[in-house]
Amino acid sequence: MNAVITAIGGFVPPAILDNKKISETVDTSEEWIEKRTGIKERRIADDDTATSDLASAAIENLLENYNVDRKEIEALVLATATPDHILSPTASKVCEKSGLTNAFGVDLNAACSGFLYALETAASMIESGRYEKIIVVGADKMSSIVDYEDRNTCILFGDGAGAVLLEKTESNYGLMKSILRTDGSGTSSLLVPAGGSKTPASMQSILHRSHFLKQEGSFVFKKAVASMSQVSQDVLAKNELDTDEIDWVIPHQANLRIINAVGESLNIDSEKVKVNIERYGNTTSATIPLCLWDFREDFKEGQNLLITTFGAGFSWGATCLKWGIMRDDKTTKSFRANVRKKSVLTV
Repeated sequence: MNAVITAIGGFVPPAILDNKKISETVDTSEEWIEKRTGIKERRIADDDTATSDLASAAIENLLENYNVDRKEIEALVLATATPDHILSPTASKVCEKSGLTNAFGVDLNAACSGFLYALETAASMIESGRYEKIIVVGADKMSSIVDYEDRNTCILFGDGAGAVLLEKTESNYGLMKSILRTDGSGTSSLLVPAGGSKTPASMQSILHRSHFLKQEGSFVFKKAVASMSQVSQDVLAKNELDTDEIDWVIPHQANLRIINAVGESLNIDSEKVKVNIERYGNTTSATIPLCLWDFREDFKEGQNLLITTFGAGFSWGATCLKWGIMRDDKTTKSFRANVRKKSVLTV
């Protein structure tokens, strides 16, 4: 029994925060941001939009476009580092908003590696034979924890959500063997210091802006490159795959220089590495599913995908999956129909 992706959904807020706007508020420039990160713009949710709204919108996109019966969904695994509340779980709210009345929901926080961890969790649930249809979501409203007075972090992050439907299959399509890693000694290099049980909210924590994300950029950069490169090589070996058997690489979209360095370490053609960081920035748990959503038309049945991530915790990992047969996508059908119609009219 394998778990295969059969439908994909995504959502990003309409509001765009470009480099020009950021350069007007902190000491930086459009050129410097793009050169150092590869980011040109990012999407920002408004004050009334929560992570549950982003996740629900991505799920709705999936359910409607692929004609999925929401009553058949048995579980929702939501990866997020920016829950609506510390308590209760955001997945509970998402189940309500998405009408998943027959599913249980659970939050999973592994920061930027969250979606990969959630995917592995859900796949294991299906492989056990106890579940048949599970939605896995990566969603984050990073603008809620980013300090827009801190040049080191405010240039990096955006908001968004992506969702996939995992279904059981007896074919060889779907998720292969994964490798997931954690190194807690790195927590102090990338964290939100206050607001949890260790440092509860107080006037002092607010004055020190401790509810915002803090990052040791250079150290995290080097650790991300080394960790993603090594774990990618290890997971290829674990699945008995050579580099030239990988059709597409889906890396966490943290920094274009990290993405390029990982691709070079694997000796993989850059055209095989999917990148959309220039439009969305780092959406944390959402980067992997948004990449799958953006480039879904490029993935063909039987192709091998390599996914690799790195995030706070430190958490990182990689997996391989063999692309399966997708449900019919109404948006793709509509697009192709319009193209054919226009071609006929042109002739």
